[in-house]
Amino acid sequence: MTNVLSFHDAIKASASYSKRHLLLGNGFSISCRPDIFQYGKLFEQANFLGLTASAKLAFEALKTTDFEHVIKLLRDSSKLALLYGLSGEQATSMRRDADALKNLLVETIAVSHPESPSQIEDAEYEACQKFLAHFDTTYTFNYDLLLYWTKLHQKNPLDVKSDDGFRTSSEDIETGITSDYVVWESGQSHDQNMWFLHGALHVFDSGTEVQKYTWSRTGVRLIEQIREALNKNLFPLFVAEGTSAEKFEHIRHSDYLAKAYRSFQVIQHCLFIYGHSLAKNDEHYLKEIERGKLSHIFVGLFGDPNSAANREIIQRANAMQTARRSKRQLAVSFFDSASARVWGK
Repeated sequence: MTNVLSFHDAIKASASYSKRHLLLGNGFSISCRPDIFQYGKLFEQANFLGLTASAKLAFEALKTTDFEHVIKLLRDSSKLALLYGLSGEQATSMRRDADALKNLLVETIAVSHPESPSQIEDAEYEACQKFLAHFDTTYTFNYDLLLYWTKLHQKNPLDVKSDDGFRTSSEDIETGITSDYVVWESGQSHDQNMWFLHGALHVFDSGTEVQKYTWSRTGVRLIEQIREALNKNLFPLFVAEGTSAEKFEHIRHSDYLAKAYRSFQVIQHCLFIYGHSLAKNDEHYLKEIERGKLSHIFVGLFGDPNSAANREIIQRANAMQTARRSKRQLAVSFFDSASARVWGK
């Protein structure tokens, strides 16, 4: 029978470690707003009704569920269509499908996310800040804004020492201009202790820099910022592919995501895993726990430990312990996720 600690007892049990790290999965968001964040991949959520058959079949032909990849290929193909003997009508059809998919992406994101930080109550933010204060570094697989909003709602910024690595650009400093966004540069990420492992809705790769859109500088709703960015052919930096291999391929081609991955690779001491099912599509990170230098992982379980879902989590967590090949042994403990009361509930 699996021994399940309360969150309070798990924190006490980890007191001997000089650092605690936190890894968040979708359960972090679900525990805040179950009616909104019960979502899978964007492709699975999207309602293609009203779009042409070719718009959806393009995903199947390219063997991907990545909206950005399909939209870009459709746009590029439309520019080459006439050179390869296709009609102007066919080229126009490609552009229309690209625009329709872009709008669908915006709509899908919109229905899966609260529109403003005010939709989360102050007491919920305070409870979450209390939870986060236990940890030195926070890693999240989620690309929603709840973690970012929680950081912004601190009454005292020193309560939870969080640094996502984004700064005013050197160009803005030199010119005295204030852009609508801040930027991430690898050389300025030494003190960073908050990482979006699979990107985030408010983070964009412009091609020359990684930009974070901010509410404080714009006052513009998330959906409006995303729509404006997409109109400029900018896409949120997030990993929406389904398999671990596809996700890792995306990570390797982004400076920000690759740096986040390397940061996770070298963490030591103990790691709390909250709201994550240790699913196979995130094996690229789970394997790093097996190969890494962590001494102890505390894995959260929701509900009955004997449920089928929790039995799978327990089995995968214990397998990490067995797979550890270094001299540093890996201890595995489990805690009751509900007892953490992350959002005060």
